Amino acid sequence: MRSLFGLYDRITRPIFPYAQSAFLLFVRLYWGYQLIQTGWGKLHSLPKVTQYFESLGVPQPAFNAHFVAGLEFTAGILLILGLASRLICVPLSINMLVAYWFGDHDALLAFLKDPGTFYAAAPYTFLFAALLILIFGPGKFSLDALIRRRITGSSDQAHRLAA
Repeated sequence: MRSLFGLYDRITRPIFPYAQSAFLLFVRLYWGYQLIQTGWGKLHSLPKVTQYFESLGVPQPAFNAHFVAGLEFTAGILLILGLASRLICVPLSINMLVAYWFGDHDALLAFLKDPGTFYAAAPYTFLFAALLILIFGPGKFSLDALIRRRITGSSDQAHRLAA
């Protein structure tokens, strides 16, 4: 049995760090692009976004409309590049929780008793992607990992810090 686990470990150990990084790259590229689109859309219709925020009872709706539009657009670019990925995912996650609170409050409260409602809400996939990158990092295929490799001079160290 021990030799079976040893064989399994020898086969999977070299493959999975790259598979994990490839998956994280896909998440960053896909959701980064989605965030750029939503941020760009908000930036080009700020009066409508401000009105919508007013209707939801968001404090200082004009300021928050500008802030959210800029955050989503900038976060999308940074995620695609894999630059400051974990750092940008903190305000992005908070932004999505606030979007749940004001825009999909019932879905947020249904988290435990009706998870399908929670999952179906608009902020869910953005929140999930942000938390995924925040927790696991951007992976090996990112500027964060490249910068760490240059600073530390070690690809193993860079992988542990970036992924």
